[in-house]
Amino acid sequence: MKVAVSYLKSIYGKKETIQKINESSADYIHVDLIDGIFCGERNYEIQEIMKDLQDVTKPIDIHLMIENPKEEIEYLTSLNPCCITIPVEIPNVNEFISLIKSYSIPVGLSINPETSIEKILPFLSNIDVVLVMTVHPGKGGQEFMESVIPKLQEIDKLKKNFEISIDGGINDQTVFLVRPYADRVVSGSFVCMQEDFESQIGKLR
Repeated sequence: MKVAVSYLKSIYGKKETIQKINESSADYIHVDLIDGIFCGERNYEIQEIMKDLQDVTKPIDIHLMIENPKEEIEYLTSLNPCCITIPVEIPNVNEFISLIKSYSIPVGLSINPETSIEKILPFLSNIDVVLVMTVHPGKGGQEFMESVIPKLQEIDKLKKNFEISIDGGINDQTVFLVRPYADRVVSGSFVCMQEDFESQIGKLR
């Protein structure tokens, strides 16, 4: 199981947090971009994000919580991310899957806690990652929702050509609940709200 670390919430400034993740044993830097329309409060300016990430050496895993992510996708492809994930709940999902694939970048599809599995079924043969949200998207530091576990079990039964990533409330306790299903987990505040990132990452392995 691989570990992605999100810098959405940290005791350090953004630049230092990204640097610390980049120097850690994490498998990915997980980038949460929120537009304030699909969910939460807007947390980025695209040129600033490009600057923040231009020198990282670790694979970049991008999660777009954005209603209409066309512009962001076209900018972010220049970072050569290992995956760009979009929400299954937004309009024109097929259009954005095709756009990401046109850049030869793996595609992820996220699904919110309340969203029915049926919503992702038409896309499963054409994506690389299903990102299962175990919190409501848009805010770091939330508690893991155990009610999502049956959904994880069902998605795991469907898994053929895609990986399962799990994001939300992942810590050294909840990781054991998702380990049977997860190819990767995303952890943010559990890692970045402590001084020793490496120690926290080790507790997730």
